[in-house]
Amino acid sequence: MRAPEPQRQGAWACEKSAGRVRPEPPDGVRNEFQRDRDRIIHAKAFRRLMHKTQVFISPDGDHFRTRLTHTLEMMQISRTIARALDLNEDLAEAIALGHDLGHTPFGHTGEEALSHALVAYGRTFRHNEHSLRVVDHLEKEGEGLNLTLEVRDGILNHTGKGYPSTREGEIVRVADRIAYVNHDVDDALRAGIISRNDLPNGPVSVLGEKMSVRIDTLVRDMISNSKEKGEISLSGTVYEALMQLRAWLFHHVYLVAGSREKEKAAGVVVALFEHYLEHPEERARSDPDPLLETVDFVAGMTDRYALATYRRLFLPRGDEFS
Repeated sequence: MRAPEPQRQGAWACEKSAGRVRPEPPDGVRNEFQRDRDRIIHAKAFRRLMHKTQVFISPDGDHFRTRLTHTLEMMQISRTIARALDLNEDLAEAIALGHDLGHTPFGHTGEEALSHALVAYGRTFRHNEHSLRVVDHLEKEGEGLNLTLEVRDGILNHTGKGYPSTREGEIVRVADRIAYVNHDVDDALRAGIISRNDLPNGPVSVLGEKMSVRIDTLVRDMISNSKEKGEISLSGTVYEALMQLRAWLFHHVYLVAGSREKEKAAGVVVALFEHYLEHPEERARSDPDPLLETVDFVAGMTDRYALATYRRLFLPRGDEFS
């Protein structure tokens, strides 16, 4: 599932959209990318992000990131970089706001569980591909949001093997990593999983000890290096430091944080998938393909809705045993 690839507008900024799958008359007030931004913000899938996991499943504190706060923080980084490079801020903003709309409940744990469940059917699940499906087919009761080709391309290619066709999409792809690496470190510190003394010396010596300093270092480096090279990129030293910190996170946070809870969450996603595949009358209608329809239904759930549904379907009610 791929979006049509837009042509890069000029040598640097994407100043004008190549259009939409279904042509629409001009708005008269907003440009095309502002219209896309507004459609995404008002989408049901966008509102559900507030109840979807970023890293920590059902955290006790009020200040841990959700998929929505990650999206907003990453959007801010993308706009800052786009403005400094004289690129299209509105396009960068729209891509950033829509990039994670296809995430499952329980973050990457849910994504991996759903993808694993689909292996038996010869399919896989990737949240970037499903994000495109959300904006193309699932929103507005199956009508879709009819976004511009550039925004659709950026959403699909913000991660994975594909690569964005606009500079603004390239910014979002890097800004996503800048945001989640630093914010996930911050959340891990808040959760007490790691301490500041645990952070690896190499990356910290390059990027900085505090989250705000690290983000500032990365953003400024990306701006200066992109201007110098004429392409969207970090300098070699700073990019290597970011990737080292990311690798350290995988081993010391992602693979250990709440491992038992992640195992439970994965079990919830698989159980719901199997149940709704066997009971098509209980799921929402979205596609003639029963497998794809089941994926749509389960992937669209928030953490709390998935847990409540699991309890209703698989756990005994207290009053039945009173």
